[in-house]
Amino acid sequence: MKRGVVVFLGPSCDLAAAREILDADYRPPAKRGDITRAVEDGARVIGLIDGVFFQDCAVAHREVLAALRAGVRVVGASSMGALRAAELDSLGMEGVGEIYRAYRDGRLVADDEVALLFDPETFVPLSEPLVNIRATIQRALECGAIGADAAKALLDAARGLYFPDRTYDAIVEAAEGKAYPKDLARFLAFAEEHPVDRKREDAILALRYIRDITEGVEPAGSTLPPGAP
Repeated sequence: MKRGVVVFLGPSCDLAAAREILDADYRPPAKRGDITRAVEDGARVIGLIDGVFFQDCAVAHREVLAALRAGVRVVGASSMGALRAAELDSLGMEGVGEIYRAYRDGRLVADDEVALLFDPETFVPLSEPLVNIRATIQRALECGAIGADAAKALLDAARGLYFPDRTYDAIVEAAEGKAYPKDLARFLAFAEEHPVDRKREDAILALRYIRDITEGVEPAGSTLPPGAP
């Protein structure tokens, strides 16, 4: 593996796909103190993609700032990384992807937009993050699978569920009586066949970004340096 590159990754992207993009020291979703340990282990570039929210203490702002002061590049995207990058990009953390931009611009605010339940051993997602649900509803609307009224009812239903309970089946069930049954059935079929995985897309962008900066290549235009508009 590439020395000096540590990536915290879990449910946002499977490890096999990640390794095809970037050779790195992959570690489980980050919790409080893990960034500090990565710096102590000699990391020069840290990719913060996944992190714990409620299972343990989350990554602290001060440990990211300490890493930056030590000259370590810290790249965030997709999940906990997007949150921290949106909060700390003006201080040197680098954010990548649509979710980061949405938090940075205030279009997303709540932490539970990216929270999900996952298997602690395999990191396989067991619920759907709201950012993915939003994108899938929007895609279904754009494709004509559902109308605006059904889209609103589905998003309201998703917001009303606690994050571990957010699955497409549960969302459709919660929206019953608030949209036409045929629209709900069409959406469920659409979500099964064409789900949008925004977190995975952004994780892949971040991995490519880190690969490029560690190889001395100008990062792709889909990524953003700290403080970029």
